[in-house]
Amino acid sequence: MPGYHVKTETIALGGTDWHLRCLIDDQQFNDSHHAAADIGLPSAGWSHFGQVWPSSRVLALAMLTHPLAGLRVLEIGAGLALASLVMHRRGADVTVSDWHPLTEEFLRHNLVLNKLGPLPYQAGNWESVAATDNPALGHFDLIVGSDLLYERQQPAQLAAFIHRHAAVGAQIVIVDPDRGNRAAFGRDMGTLGFVLTMRAADRQLEDGTAYKGRFLSFTR
Repeated sequence: MPGYHVKTETIALGGTDWHLRCLIDDQQFNDSHHAAADIGLPSAGWSHFGQVWPSSRVLALAMLTHPLAGLRVLEIGAGLALASLVMHRRGADVTVSDWHPLTEEFLRHNLVLNKLGPLPYQAGNWESVAATDNPALGHFDLIVGSDLLYERQQPAQLAAFIHRHAAVGAQIVIVDPDRGNRAAFGRDMGTLGFVLTMRAADRQLEDGTAYKGRFLSFTR
């Protein structure tokens, strides 16, 4: 494919194989139409969306059994949206959100690979503070995400975004690989009225790979 190279990766979760179109590596960049530049996405982070990160696998595994009946669910910073695919197969009402200009295209391809029907997608830019942003996104009963806290400014941005789109009584589940910005995120969420419960994730992924991280669960 012009500009970047892809592969299909198969991941076993809960006894099921999931097939994902991914970027071959994390060193690629292609923004010939300036879509990434227009939204402020740096070249160094351009390829992050196209990898299957360990935390996304932890979140997806958790969503195999998490209660979903009757809930409107949002995956934020979804990347390849593995957790959303898992929830979609379970019949959940899921919306996928990310700010990368190629996320929606990869999502459509991965739905076909896994013989699943369409999923709603909405671009989500945490950096914006306007309450009227993402009017089509609405409010959700369950908001999930994984490995979201890369930069120092992101805890406050992410907390504000969640606050805008969390329904009354919403539950928030974030898988964090013990990044340094976790404490700031907890404080920012607390300021907005969310109560944190934290627990360690399993020490190993299903394939035996070591994993160090935590589930950050919030209620309001």
